[in-house]
Amino acid sequence: MLPPADGARVFRSRRRVRLSDADAAGRLRLDAAARYIQDVATDDVADARLDDGDNVWIVRRTEIEVRAPFQGDQFVELATWSGGFGPRWAARRTRIDGDRAGRLEAETTWVLVNGRTMRPALVPETYRHVYGDGAGRRVSVKLQLAPDAPAGASRAPWPVRASDVDILGHVNNAVYWQAVEEALGAETGGFAGRAVLEHRRPVDRGDQVELCAELTGRELRVWLLTDGAAAAVAELVSDPGASLGIARPVV
Repeated sequence: MLPPADGARVFRSRRRVRLSDADAAGRLRLDAAARYIQDVATDDVADARLDDGDNVWIVRRTEIEVRAPFQGDQFVELATWSGGFGPRWAARRTRIDGDRAGRLEAETTWVLVNGRTMRPALVPETYRHVYGDGAGRRVSVKLQLAPDAPAGASRAPWPVRASDVDILGHVNNAVYWQAVEEALGAETGGFAGRAVLEHRRPVDRGDQVELCAELTGRELRVWLLTDGAAAAVAELVSDPGASLGIARPVV
């Protein structure tokens, strides 16, 4: 992924990898990484004094490239910057480096919505003044992953817990990565490769959710279905030599 443009704003922070962020083997989980990415973005907006109290940013798509697995890292350094703008959305780049050589890069596409109507809102010019134009890059919110789960995919119920719902009243974006981790399986070891998750519609408390997964070679595809339609779709492609598996059997 492209580095920040010369002179662009880069926000940095440091945090400890907590007990609940890692799996039994000490690997930083993808849902924990997604939460770090979400938190550093929120902290950046607050630090830049751009939070007007009227609009909120909603994640549309996240792409994570794990360049080196986080295996036993105790602290991570985070850096985040603009990846470009669209009329009502923006891309944000994030890099996370661990103290034991773990490293990932991510790009998240966020849509700005009005907090009352939950309809997309125009990105204020103040954002461009603060972050620059992302080297002139135009950002698309078009989703790329196939929404239909194949008939032969592994399937299991995925219960929505009260603690999964955030202040906006929907399942938080990082929680979807917990479903990906459930499909990924503990036997995969230190995952290295590319992981993408796209949000098609919100999941709410009380929804009946089905977790579907299909493994083909080095590719794992995951669907979260509500009422038979995809609410979210994920795709993981492991680096050569890495392993992938499906933890849940067909039910």
